[in-house]
Amino acid sequence: MSSAYGPTDHTNALLEESTMVDLEIHLGDEPGRLATMGETLGAAGVSVEGGGMWVVGDVGVAHVLVVDSEQASAALAAAGIDVVATREVVVQRLDQDVPGQLGMFCRAVADAGVNIEVLYSDHDHRLVVAADDHGAATAVSRRWETARAEEADRDGRRTGAGEGPPAA
Repeated sequence: MSSAYGPTDHTNALLEESTMVDLEIHLGDEPGRLATMGETLGAAGVSVEGGGMWVVGDVGVAHVLVVDSEQASAALAAAGIDVVATREVVVQRLDQDVPGQLGMFCRAVADAGVNIEVLYSDHDHRLVVAADDHGAATAVSRRWETARAEEADRDGRRTGAGEGPPAA
């Protein structure tokens, strides 16, 4: 069962703070560059937990979510692949069955004066956000989760981590 703010059948009140980081990687816009990046990370024992890739101009821009950014960056550098940025991320679960969750969460981040620089999903269907102010984005995420838990308590339900709007 779901409410306007998210599913009502989860038991965790808050997500653990993310230990993962986003790597921005620039690749050539040619066949096989993304495969080489993935093979390089795999050979180094680095699991890609989420991400995306697109071409901007003539540059392939990849964002990947990893736990060990130092190991990933070293392996990629050794293969001649450019890691141009490493960013802390907020990992936020939204209820994908409730229309508007993405907009509501992004509005809460914007209303806090925070600019979202990178946004994608991880392999566990959670939103991954890198922002210009990680601390403020994390605070918004915590308020979002707290508001959802409070709504569930008022309604006498148990709920999952991170589904719901931020408290005012």
